[in-house]
Amino acid sequence: MLTTAKKASPSLYLLTNEEPFTLLYDKLNVAFASGVVDLLQVRRKATLQQGRAALYQEAKQLTELANQYGIAVIINDDMTLAHELGVGVHLGKEDGQVAKARQLLGAQAIIGASCYGSVALVEQAKVQGATYAALGAIFASSTKPTAKVINHSILQDAIKCDIDLCVIGGITAENICLLQHYSLRYVAVVSDILQYPIEQTSKRCQQWQDALSSWQ
Repeated sequence: MLTTAKKASPSLYLLTNEEPFTLLYDKLNVAFASGVVDLLQVRRKATLQQGRAALYQEAKQLTELANQYGIAVIINDDMTLAHELGVGVHLGKEDGQVAKARQLLGAQAIIGASCYGSVALVEQAKVQGATYAALGAIFASSTKPTAKVINHSILQDAIKCDIDLCVIGGITAENICLLQHYSLRYVAVVSDILQYPIEQTSKRCQQWQDALSSWQ
């Protein structure tokens, strides 16, 4: 009797939101304890407006928390801050070159690149040494409501570039099943975990665990 091998499920990649730091920290502690989160991106635009020192202190605390659970951390946009903290970085198209980040952070650092809906940018990210290429918005997103939703056929073309892919934008534990026939490394979410009150964080993480466990 022939059996079909189960496709490896993607890892859950959680990005921070802009809620008060103490609440965010407590929610992340609960989410990390669930065991479903594999990668954290520190993205705190409001804190950055208070000064880079404030962002450094928050990022340092979140990195230390993630380290307790063996969760990798990357910083949004700022490769210098990433270097100071000894973590990885995620770069948008206006945030500096992947090749420069790779040179600064070293061969083992996780470096992501926003590629929006462009296979050409995915290929460029690969050539420059990115760890993963991020594509989206995959669905309509409450976090970035103006982001253009991409045609999912782009995912199939991007897979041919032979670089780990991350998808982001409007993804939930309920609609992730629509992406099961694509080979993905990371599924990135913000609000689908962090929008919930802290009393519901553990339950939502379990729902994500169930969704990823059923990946075919």
